[in-house]
Amino acid sequence: MPQSMGHGLWTMVTLRSGVEAMLKIRGRFEGFMQVGKDIYELAIAAALAGASEVMAVYRDTITVDYKADRSPLTEADRRAHQAIVAGLEKTGLPVLSEEGRAIPYAERCTWKRFWLVDPLDGTKEFIQRNGEFTVNIALIELGKPIWGVVYAPVLESLYWGGLEAGAYKALAVSTDMSTQQLKEAGIPIKAVASASPYRVVASRSHRSAETEAFVNSLNEKYGEVAYLSMGSSLKICLVAEGSAQVYPRFAPTMEWDTAAGHAIALASGCSITHPETREELRYNKEDLLNPWFIVQAL
Repeated sequence: MPQSMGHGLWTMVTLRSGVEAMLKIRGRFEGFMQVGKDIYELAIAAALAGASEVMAVYRDTITVDYKADRSPLTEADRRAHQAIVAGLEKTGLPVLSEEGRAIPYAERCTWKRFWLVDPLDGTKEFIQRNGEFTVNIALIELGKPIWGVVYAPVLESLYWGGLEAGAYKALAVSTDMSTQQLKEAGIPIKAVASASPYRVVASRSHRSAETEAFVNSLNEKYGEVAYLSMGSSLKICLVAEGSAQVYPRFAPTMEWDTAAGHAIALASGCSITHPETREELRYNKEDLLNPWFIVQAL
């Protein structure tokens, strides 16, 4: 893996119930770029801590509340948020989380660098217990996602990466793994622009007429395309790893839904752009709602 985290670093992460993440540092940990201090390593630990809370609820009875917009909310969302924020506090950077307080734009617009967090992306998939949900953490700098981690605890798949560090995936990742184990398990991933059949991935929960029209246009261009369904930010990760070539999203998403996957996709050779303007998605806007977008391998 490229880029080490500095001399004499070895991190052992011990996770307990709740937000405890104890770090002991020695050796070299490659694949994560250093920014100020070893904040990427802390972000990975925070993602695992959040996922540990999610899985504690997943194995128990799931009670569902609803927000004002009728989107579902569970105890797992709240507990994961608390664990992740506690872990990221060590970095000294502000945190904007789906389950955190509404932070006025007048305050947020002064942030040059901050964490953008979705403690449980794919709450519907979580409630349905199909395993297709993730914990997402992204580092945003001047409106761009420069690094991200996406962890699917049921599938035991961990993705991470940034433009300077590259994109990686590790399998069989449990919430109690050490960073040394992750180092050994991580493999580089790269987007694949052409394949036969051409593969499109779409949402399992949000299929729209515009999506169907887009897929039909791909059928005309590439012949019959293969159609994959997946929940949460795993759709972006499937394009990033080369399992699909494109992911169209013609339905609402928020910035925290996409930022971590966006960073990984950029690092693997993808674009995430508006279907008409071709402008890249931006973050920390006054309105945190994303426009429609297309993730495509280049």
